[in-house]
Amino acid sequence: MNYLNKALTLIMVLSISTISLYADVKLPSIFGSHMVLQQNHRNPIWGTAKKGEKISISIANQTHKAIADKNGKWQVKLDALKAGGPYQLIVKGNNTITFEDVLVGEVWLCTGQSNMAMKLQGNSGQHIEGSQETIMNSSNSQIRFITIEREVSETPLTECKGNWTQCNPETVGSFSAVGYHFGSLLQKQLGVPIGLISSNVGGTPAQAWSPNNVIETEFPEFKADMQKEYTQKTATALYNGMINPLIPYGIKGTIWYQGEGNRWDPEQYSRLFPAMIKSWRDNWAQGDFPFYFVQIAPYGYNVKGWVGVQQAQLKTMLTFENTGMACINDLGSQKCIHPPRKKEVGQRLAFWALSKTYGKDYIIPSGPIYKSMEVAEGKAMVRFNHAPIGITSMGKPLSNFEVAGADGVFHPAQAKIVKRGTVLQVWSKDVSKPTSVRYGWNSYFEGSLYNTAGLPASSFCTDDWEIILPKKQ
Repeated sequence: MNYLNKALTLIMVLSISTISLYADVKLPSIFGSHMVLQQNHRNPIWGTAKKGEKISISIANQTHKAIADKNGKWQVKLDALKAGGPYQLIVKGNNTITFEDVLVGEVWLCTGQSNMAMKLQGNSGQHIEGSQETIMNSSNSQIRFITIEREVSETPLTECKGNWTQCNPETVGSFSAVGYHFGSLLQKQLGVPIGLISSNVGGTPAQAWSPNNVIETEFPEFKADMQKEYTQKTATALYNGMINPLIPYGIKGTIWYQGEGNRWDPEQYSRLFPAMIKSWRDNWAQGDFPFYFVQIAPYGYNVKGWVGVQQAQLKTMLTFENTGMACINDLGSQKCIHPPRKKEVGQRLAFWALSKTYGKDYIIPSGPIYKSMEVAEGKAMVRFNHAPIGITSMGKPLSNFEVAGADGVFHPAQAKIVKRGTVLQVWSKDVSKPTSVRYGWNSYFEGSLYNTAGLPASSFCTDDWEIILPKKQ
C-alpha cells in the first residue's frame, strides 16, 4: 500500500512539473471572454510565460508575436480595430488560451466610492429609483461589464479579480447603477459595443486611489498613515490593488463619482483630485483621456467641508483639461448620502461624453456655470456659461442666494431672471453695494436654477478661489 501511495505521489509531482514547464502562458483577468476592446486604438495585450517562450496572439485576421523576457513578461499591441465582432482572441505559447465572444467598441472605466459602486438593484435598505423596470429591460448583448473585486495593497499589483459578462437581467442588478445608465445611453446613441470596467470602494478618499509618486512628491502629509496597517483609506492602497492592474488596458476615458471622503480638507482636495487625474493619464500613456465626474449631491445638515468639496470639483472642471462635471444639485437627499436617482446621474455623465468626446454638439453637457457679475442700481447682474438660450427656475421659486458687500458678510437675497432669460438679478435690502454673490452655500439645498435643457446650476461664489478654498495656516 505504501508503494502505491509513493507511486501516485510521484505521478502527481511529475504532472505538476510538466504543467509548470509547458502550460504556463497566462493573462491578467482583465482579459476574458465577452470583453470589449477599445476601437481605433492599438490595444495592449500582455501576460506572463516561461522565460524565452514564444507567444502568438491572433484576432480578426491579424497575428502578433512576442517572446517572454527574463522575468517571464511579454506584451504586444494589436493593430487598431473598428467597432464590431464577435471575435476570438487566441493566445498561443506552450499552451493555448482562447477568449470567445470578444467585441470591439468603446471602453470606459467607472470608478470612485459608494455612489459609483452602488448596485442597480440597490444596497441593503437603500433603493434605486426605477431599478426593477430597468433590470427587466436590460438585455443588450452590445453592453459588457466587469466589476473589479475590492483589493487593498501596499505595493502595485499586476493582477485583479473580476469577470466580463454580457448585460442582461440576470447579471446587471449587481453592476454599478451609474455605470450602467451611462453605458446604456452611450450604446443607444453611438450604436457600437460598450465595455464598462467598474472599480469602486465605498467610504474612500482620493489619496487611496492615487499612486505613490503623487503622494511622495506632492502630498507627504499622507506618508505617516502609510507606515501603519493598510486599509481602504490609506494613500495608494486602492490604486495599487484596483487601478494599477488595469493599466495599460485600452480605454476611452473615465467616469468618477467621489468626493465625500475628502470633505475634511476641501482645499487639499482641490489639489489632490487633479493630481490624481494627471497621474492616471501619465501611467496609462494614452494622452489626456476624458475624465468626467459627478459633483457631490446636497446632503445632511450643515456638513462641514461639503460645499468646499463641491467648489474644489468645480475648480477642477474649470481649470483642468478634458474634464467635465455632472451637477446633481436637484437630486440630493438630506437624510441619505446615496441619492436614489442614479439614472439621471449616469445620463448626465453621458451627456459630457456624447458632447465633448463624441462630437455631438447639439447636446448641452452641463447646467449653468457662473461666468461674470456686474452691478447695476444696487443689484448684482450674474451671467452664465452653458446656458445658450437662457436660464430658468423650472417653475420653482428662486432660492438659496446670498449677497455680500465690502464687509464680506453674506445676507439672504432675492433673485429674478431678467433680460429674456439671460441674466440673473440678485439683491438684498441689507446690501446697498453688492460685491459678491453665492448660491447653494449649504451642504443641503434644493436646486432652483437651471438652463433650458433642464440641467441644474452648480453651487457657486463669485469670489476668487483663494477666498473660497483658503489653505490651512
